[in-house]
Amino acid sequence: MNLKTWTVAAFMLATTCGIKAQKITVGSFNIRYDNPGDSGNLWKDRAPVVSNLIRFHGFDILGTQEGLINQLNDISTSLPEYARYGKGRDDGKEGGEHSAIFYKKDRFKLLKSGDFWLSESPDQPGKGWDVTCCNRICSWVYLEDLKTQKKFYAFNVHYDHQGIIARRESSKLMLRKITEIAGSHPVLLTGDFNGNRESDWYQYLVNSDLLSDIYTHVKFPYANNSSANGFRVPRGNAVIDHIFMTQQFNASRWGILTDTYFGKFPSDHFPVLAEVELK
Repeated sequence: MNLKTWTVAAFMLATTCGIKAQKITVGSFNIRYDNPGDSGNLWKDRAPVVSNLIRFHGFDILGTQEGLINQLNDISTSLPEYARYGKGRDDGKEGGEHSAIFYKKDRFKLLKSGDFWLSESPDQPGKGWDVTCCNRICSWVYLEDLKTQKKFYAFNVHYDHQGIIARRESSKLMLRKITEIAGSHPVLLTGDFNGNRESDWYQYLVNSDLLSDIYTHVKFPYANNSSANGFRVPRGNAVIDHIFMTQQFNASRWGILTDTYFGKFPSDHFPVLAEVELK
């Protein structure tokens, strides 16, 4: 084999290895809805911090919860490198909170997208089971990695905070809808599940043979405290914001990002970050 052939072969090998090793930084972040009653933690003050946090930590895909349309627009304006998808839970358009998904435009191509509600009638806006407060929605995207041409689904959801039956049934619905929508394709699931790892609804997911918690696959998870803070110094280690994956992924990192600014918190939840790659 001559020098030219060796050079071409070495380049192809390096390129192939680089493609196979492409990692995806995925996150879940409840950004806290724009509540005028959050004195000292108003969205107008938190907005630039939230956007800077997202940019600095380099999320490739970020599932957000509670964002109102003005908040999502603020983030999109600050971070034009991201596209987003997600409908409002109140009307299936822009009304109410969203479970919006942000993804890097130069990394992924959107192939399909959709939404469903956490209720007995998931194809239309409405409350489910024992919910008394709000509609709950799950948004999803089907993405193609432009570097590797690999395709996968990302689902993002926010479970109800009051209805215990609703949270249990939501996990059953999630498993059914993920199977229906994604089939055997790789899946990432992010969200605020309003339940720790001991909750029934979390256990339904991890004992399903479909999903596993990325946290359990990482040798050194960065878990210094709880994932919710209520705009105060958190107490305990309860994690209610989770990132799940199907068996087609490997995981290398998982952590709770406890970023602050002048002693304040960007949200009443900390973002959770994970690093995965498709096998």
